Amino acid sequence: MPYGDRETVDQVLAMPTWAVVGLSTNPRRAAHGVASFLQARGRRIVPVHPRAETVHDEQGYASLDEIPFDVDVVDLFVRSELAGPVVDAAIAKGAKAVWMQLGVVDRAAAERAEAAGLEVVMDRCPKIEWR
Repeated sequence: MPYGDRETVDQVLAMPTWAVVGLSTNPRRAAHGVASFLQARGRRIVPVHPRAETVHDEQGYASLDEIPFDVDVVDLFVRSELAGPVVDAAIAKGAKAVWMQLGVVDRAAAERAEAAGLEVVMDRCPKIEWR
């Protein structure tokens, strides 16, 4: 079941800077299309991938802690079993929210994020939720 009420979803969608974890140059991956969608709607995307590739004309970083500026949302395109450490890194980074994509579910990580004061959306896609 999706996590995050409509008000939370809308609040997170309005945030300007999105670190997209798992974003690569592969146009067949969902992260590529979602990042393009967000960018077309005025959001700054920050690719986070071990290869630190530049995607959609934005410099990539190998990890969240390497990003030299603040991010508002950490958007997770990772398997559920990898979500916990990414959420913990988002908390350490000082992000305002985490968004776990469709199929990415980690309730314990979501609870840790909420306890740290972050907004949480889980098992949803911004392209579907956008109004």
